[in-house]
Amino acid sequence: MKSMVMSSQSRVFIFSVLLFCCLEIDDVASDDHNYKQALKNSLLYFEGQRSGKLPPNQRVTWRADSALKDGHDAGIDLVGGYYDAGDNLKLGFPLAFTITMLSWSTIEFNDKLSQQNELQNALSAIKWGTDYFIKAHTSPDVLYGEIGDPDSDHPCWMRPEDMTTPRTAYKLDDQHPGSDLVAETAAALAAASIAFKSVDKKYSSTLLLHATQLFDFADTHRGKYSDSITPAREIYSSSGFEDELVWGAAWLYRATNMKKYLDYLGGVSDIGGVRPVFSWDDKYVGAHILVAKLVLDGKVETSGIWAQYRSQAEEYICSCAQKSNQNVHKTPGGLLWFLPWNNNQYVATATFVMSVYSKYLSSKGSSLQCNGGVVSPDELTSIVQSQVDYILGSNPKSMSYMIGYGSNFPQKIHHRGASIISITKDPTPVACKDGFEEWFHKDAPNPNVLVGAVVSPDGNDNYEDSRDDYQLAEPATVTMAPLVGVLAHLA
Repeated sequence: MKSMVMSSQSRVFIFSVLLFCCLEIDDVASDDHNYKQALKNSLLYFEGQRSGKLPPNQRVTWRADSALKDGHDAGIDLVGGYYDAGDNLKLGFPLAFTITMLSWSTIEFNDKLSQQNELQNALSAIKWGTDYFIKAHTSPDVLYGEIGDPDSDHPCWMRPEDMTTPRTAYKLDDQHPGSDLVAETAAALAAASIAFKSVDKKYSSTLLLHATQLFDFADTHRGKYSDSITPAREIYSSSGFEDELVWGAAWLYRATNMKKYLDYLGGVSDIGGVRPVFSWDDKYVGAHILVAKLVLDGKVETSGIWAQYRSQAEEYICSCAQKSNQNVHKTPGGLLWFLPWNNNQYVATATFVMSVYSKYLSSKGSSLQCNGGVVSPDELTSIVQSQVDYILGSNPKSMSYMIGYGSNFPQKIHHRGASIISITKDPTPVACKDGFEEWFHKDAPNPNVLVGAVVSPDGNDNYEDSRDDYQLAEPATVTMAPLVGVLAHLA
């Protein structure tokens, strides 16, 4: 039997190791995933999606100026804004939701963004969208809602910098209503007005003026935007406009504190019920959360319709937290599973809602009461962290679904600009069909890395790195906007 007596030298060595471990354990835990880097990436992504004339401080340098004649067919300037996903379309409906969620991210996690030196980048990302919306809102009852159409854009694989596809401008007016798109744009501008209030009061006031006019337009002239802008039916068809009106009113109340918007929220006959998702097409969860905050803050009664808003908000969160009678499904690897097409867009909104509500509850020293048990604010944040960790690489494939994060991420995402050599390296035009032959079908990594873009695995945690797979491999702005807030929360 060996002696258990250690030399003084051995004891010093072991004590040093233990001390080192104790000092380093927090760093190791936090360095499992670098949320600060992921946050930086998430905002860089938006610079890769920019349309129009790029600014001198553009950080994504493989991009260049593009679509500088947008709006010419209508005799107005509609240059700017963002390309929606992997194509070259500018689509108002998902873009407005993107800007609303970017603004909400910035409002709720302003301090965190500031601490990480990302607040200015977040505000710049919002302003690139809101400047475009101001241009698109040419009079109180006119809003341009789409540039280009899928029938001409999708058959071509071209860089935005030298695309030759038609750039038709589609508008909404009193004869061609679109309450969903118009009210969502009102929500975006109202939310952005709050984000800018402390840094640029004049710009904030301009945004709020447009928001109030747009909400009146949406409420007075009712109809679905995809019935007026018919090409949108093929890509972002709307299921209804009632949710956007409630959502828009909630944001305008938060921005103005005007009783008429609160009365609107209290007077609607249907607030949606418990929703299965929070998305570009279904805003009820977001409205429920905003009104639930009013209940928690004591600004409205705790009964009647106000209690319904809160209970429906909390039922959705409980289902995501696996504490409901009808829980959100999970993949075998643990990712929340909502729908097959770009599932991470719904994971992004779900984790955002949980992040925000964790903050609200924490400020009140309260917890979430679910059918399956109590969920504390810290437990909500832990659920959020587990989902973000999955996206960043803690998954069965050990793959980061955020492009440019870590050492193993998808190389062939479905994205025109990323998949074709940068015009700054080779200005030779890439024609409509040539892009497919020379770049789309090329079995090689994309020449440009769209840092921060997020793609999705399937319901069995699988991902085939293929440009052909537009359901899983095409990143979109609607995914990234709420993730900015989530990553700021965790950073």
